[in-house]
Amino acid sequence: MARVKYLQPDEIEKKDKALFDRLQRERKVPTGNIFLALANVPQMLDGFLTYANSLRAGDLSPKLREMAVLTVGHCTASEYEIAHHHSHGLKAGITAEQLEAIPNFETSSLFNDEERAVMSLAKESTLRVDVTDQTWNQATKFLSETQMVELVLTIAWYNSGVRIMGALGIDLEDSYRNPH
Repeated sequence: MARVKYLQPDEIEKKDKALFDRLQRERKVPTGNIFLALANVPQMLDGFLTYANSLRAGDLSPKLREMAVLTVGHCTASEYEIAHHHSHGLKAGITAEQLEAIPNFETSSLFNDEERAVMSLAKESTLRVDVTDQTWNQATKFLSETQMVELVLTIAWYNSGVRIMGALGIDLEDSYRNPH
């Protein structure tokens, strides 16, 4: 159960019409609970959305980005993160079989060396914070310096997201529990 109120669209609109319009334009409708909770601080939600959008506009491939995000979700046992990024992963080219195998990516034959390197970096950064030179160097075999920075920022961002959701007790929406 959420520890803060999920502002409803009419309440957001009263507080900040521009923010409500932005949520409607940039995010799925109905609006996710994390955004409804963060709407309690409109100026921070605005920055949150800007930063999140910037991560999607970089050079890192959407498929690798979603593999990293889903690895963070599995490492932190974030049902919310996994559920919300399942469809993003499919759209980015991750197969249904790969989605199921992400928790065991190290031993799965469904992933190539590049994908394993990205997920290893995500796992190690999530579980240990620091990343070994071996893990870092494995990923640099496939990614440019720009992509490496984007990957690190993505991993850090989604680690902060799962911690926000955990501390605020963000509930998974029914539509993700019982997809149509």
